[in-house]
Amino acid sequence: MEYKQWYMEYKIHKNRPGLLGDIASLLGMLEVNILTINGVEDKTRGMLLQTDDDEKIEVMGKMLRKVDNITVSALRQPRLVDILAVRHGRYIERDSDDRKTFRFTRDELGLLVDFLGEIFKRDGHQVIGVRGMPRVGKTESIIAGSVCSMKRWSFVSSTLLRQTVRSQMSEDEMNVNNIFIIDGIVSTIRSNERHAALLQEILGMPSTKVIEHPDIFVKETRYDYDFFDYIIELRNSPDEEITYESFTANYYDF
Repeated sequence: MEYKQWYMEYKIHKNRPGLLGDIASLLGMLEVNILTINGVEDKTRGMLLQTDDDEKIEVMGKMLRKVDNITVSALRQPRLVDILAVRHGRYIERDSDDRKTFRFTRDELGLLVDFLGEIFKRDGHQVIGVRGMPRVGKTESIIAGSVCSMKRWSFVSSTLLRQTVRSQMSEDEMNVNNIFIIDGIVSTIRSNERHAALLQEILGMPSTKVIEHPDIFVKETRYDYDFFDYIIELRNSPDEEITYESFTANYYDF
């Protein structure tokens, strides 16, 4: 049987001396390997485990549910958010209504870059929308995530250094393994026919596309929010409102 990874999370009611050692000993007797362990938020601990026998995980879960000082809150094959929670010691905030929306603040840029890097490692068609006010770190995070995933990135449109609206790209740039970065405002409001044709070709490719300002993109195109696999919100502070009026007026005036 092949080795599989599992994510276990438990809440600590009484953190007595030796508690972690007892749990580790139980896992050791069952020959379940601990790959990573970390505190996840307050009085919660997360572990990435590995075993070649699923029944051992079932037995372990039943035994740990008899331990008075802890409550097992998760025992499953790891999701991306589980892996990152153990790696960084904190959970990514997720919208309770729209489960594809993930929220970050500027002091969590390291977590965001890691999150993007893991998504970018996946091949095939996927579209990520990134919301946020100007100069909050959207483009920089996308580029850093591309570096983490060891993939090349290409700007289709951007305002990072100067306003960029591409009308053609080289053969190397049109590689399906590249990360295509699109500014949803520039590509829809300031575009020309040649850019629009290039954009349609890229959107149809089996590759990763990252669209900044997805709300403007949806408003100005035939696409809707179902087109996106992930929506990421990046704020300077948790209570910052993301509005577009302050920085889209000039584009519409043009």
